[in-house]
Amino acid sequence: MVEWYLFLPQVRLSTADIVERARRAEASGFDGIAFIDHLEAPGLPDESIWEAMGIAGWVAAKTERLRIGHLVLCDAFRHPAVLAKQAVTLSDVSQGRFELGLGAGSWPAEFARFEVGQQDPVARVEQLGRHLDLIRRYWGDDPQGGPVPQAPRRSHPIPLVLGGTGSRMMELVRRHADWWNVPANHLDKLPKLAPAAGTARVSVQQMVGFVRAGGDPDKVREVSARRFGNLGSGLVCGDAGELIAHFTGLAAQRVERFYVWFADFAVPDSLQEFGETVIKTFPAAGDGPP
Repeated sequence: MVEWYLFLPQVRLSTADIVERARRAEASGFDGIAFIDHLEAPGLPDESIWEAMGIAGWVAAKTERLRIGHLVLCDAFRHPAVLAKQAVTLSDVSQGRFELGLGAGSWPAEFARFEVGQQDPVARVEQLGRHLDLIRRYWGDDPQGGPVPQAPRRSHPIPLVLGGTGSRMMELVRRHADWWNVPANHLDKLPKLAPAAGTARVSVQQMVGFVRAGGDPDKVREVSARRFGNLGSGLVCGDAGELIAHFTGLAAQRVERFYVWFADFAVPDSLQEFGETVIKTFPAAGDGPP
């Protein structure tokens, strides 16, 4: 069975709006929710954006079943000892619903603005590799010893989700990841890179222009393309039947999780209808196309 996550950037939304969408997603059959991690909204430096771990904890407290995570936390923003401790804490308070999504950073402009991190992308990935080793040691996973494990120890598994497509990142995926996520703007690389993910399960981030019942398909496509056409194949538009066919094709490429990013900013009615007409009618693994 595939898994369905709502991808919800915490930009231009109040905390109450975010909780409302999370609860509607939970009621509509989504398995989880993922936020972003930036010090400024990408491309919108004067727009409001909530801190990633804080909003994750708040949503965990306001939901019962949704798994909580990020696409993805920026390694440069937190010392690995702090991040390891945060992850264990969020996992415990959510009764095992937290997943640690981690990446090397995708928006260098905020590194310069806030004087954090490194501009060199190779150095950032190398640092991420060192920090992943340390996090596992802080969790007590390193049989060779190293830093003393932190207390308290984990009560639940904390899956590691790594995002990216570069050769150095794919090596980290093979070494560490439970899940490898393909960003929406790199979906064209999925067929080539999926074999390089090793044992990591594959997820994709997909922007969706959802044509709801009674909606105008041309209008939905026009608005979605105007907002997110830069994503190329990372944007798909259609009604429930068209989207089921699209996601079935991705599932045939061993994709086991979809992070659905709505072009209408996940208005609650879209979440409800998507749950009823796509998630609940999607074929089970092995059933073939609907």
